[in-house]
Amino acid sequence: MAEKYKVLVSDELSDNGIEILKKSAAIDVTVKVGMKKEELLAVIAQYHGLVIRSATKVTAEVIAAATNLKVVGRAGAGVDNVDIPAASKRGIAVENTPGGNTVTTGEHAVALMCALARNIPQGTAGIKAGKWDRKLIGTELLGKTLGIVGIGRVGSIVTRRAQGFQMQVIAFDPFISKDKAAELGVELVSLDEVYKRADFISIHSPLTPETKHMVGAKQFAMMKKGVRIINAARGGIIDETALAEAIKSGHVGGAALDVFEQEPPAADNPLLALPQVICTPHLGASTNEAQENVAVAIAEQLVTFFEQGIIMNAVNVPDVDPEVLKKIKPYLTLAEKMGRFIAQISGKGIKEIEISSSGEIADVDMKPLATSALKGFLAVMGLEVNYVNAPFLAKERGIDVKTTVSKKAHDYAGLLSLRVATDEGEQTIAGTIFGKNEPRIVNINDIRIDAIPEGNLIMFTNTDRPGVIGAVGTYLGKNKINIGQFNLGRTAPLKEAISIISVDSEVSKDVIDGLLKIENVLKAWAIKL
Repeated sequence: MAEKYKVLVSDELSDNGIEILKKSAAIDVTVKVGMKKEELLAVIAQYHGLVIRSATKVTAEVIAAATNLKVVGRAGAGVDNVDIPAASKRGIAVENTPGGNTVTTGEHAVALMCALARNIPQGTAGIKAGKWDRKLIGTELLGKTLGIVGIGRVGSIVTRRAQGFQMQVIAFDPFISKDKAAELGVELVSLDEVYKRADFISIHSPLTPETKHMVGAKQFAMMKKGVRIINAARGGIIDETALAEAIKSGHVGGAALDVFEQEPPAADNPLLALPQVICTPHLGASTNEAQENVAVAIAEQLVTFFEQGIIMNAVNVPDVDPEVLKKIKPYLTLAEKMGRFIAQISGKGIKEIEISSSGEIADVDMKPLATSALKGFLAVMGLEVNYVNAPFLAKERGIDVKTTVSKKAHDYAGLLSLRVATDEGEQTIAGTIFGKNEPRIVNINDIRIDAIPEGNLIMFTNTDRPGVIGAVGTYLGKNKINIGQFNLGRTAPLKEAISIISVDSEVSKDVIDGLLKIENVLKAWAIKL
């Protein structure tokens, strides 16, 4: 009998999930919940698979000690407790279960909104304390305007339920097209307009450097007096100190929070002392149905992995035939980088993405290349995206994805191109591989260029006039931004130029705004790859 693969379950998992693992002829499962870091480090070397939820931290140190580990299975969507780069370097697949708790999280946001509108927690607490306070006057949802920030999977769930209450739904999401919004029956507006018009505001954005403290004192000042805030997404998106002050002043009528910047929140968090704030301890995904769904899903995925060698819902490995993967692996990396790049320069309201290949990659299946490009593109939105769910997330957001192949000869052995159409226009980018595996961007919007898609970049376009490059270099020097490489492309006849600058540090919005003030500079972007 062949030796079984050893799988460790280190976090709570439903009995049905455990039973699926135990029934597999290929797996020998051990359940050991609540291990400390030192205990995990001491035993992880003997295991081929690891099943976790959010408690276990799969750090670079753990991965270094896991000399036999082949797969990490996360029962849930978020994988921020796994060091993905470290796992990827070791060839360890990291699988998750996207979508298993979408409905649950959306329903929880709606439940918070209803409880906030009718003072249900305050009424319950009062009765239990021996009070009968009928002065807890609430508000109806009927006819009110709900502003949704981020109308992805969870935001769409909230939208449909709110429409059932006959609420008017307006939304901000720079990555959804007007056609998709119309299909959902949602009015797509600017972020400021959401703040100004909404009676209730529900947050459904990921936490990224761009969204951290996105809702602060300035935004609260824009809002209607008495507005109510709901956040069942991620702590840190709302500036909690500013929210507390806005509630104390009476400008914000109340808040319902499932998440906090620090979890659990500190005892002196000012929000906890306010009766207008209701909260739950990060229960968005905590239903029997959701936990059962993700437990069964991850167990089935690990059984498939060890019995058939098939990778499912991997966040770091594409599902590609080994022989094909060997040929196109450098292009997969290129495609993902190009997707990330073009997402950061495209306008709002994504309608269509076209991925094209030619040359030596024209005869391979376009699906993995297209998926890699989509994965990079959607990741910029802060979505929890992997090689399996990328096409579904694109479809869900109303993005039409097309692939084309050409045998036409180019100056390069193989050429990969992306075209993105938005409500604001189109952007194109093309790339190739130099040598064995050196990715290069070689064309942007029909202007030839040679740039390495890596690290922190600045891209700008300008009228092709003398002095622009010198002025930009001087400006960056004054702002203590060190230039690594400066790549220039020009149209023929000489009308417009494009530059991609590799720099040693992240570039702030203020720096980009300053670039735009330089004479003859037309547009500028900070890009992080």
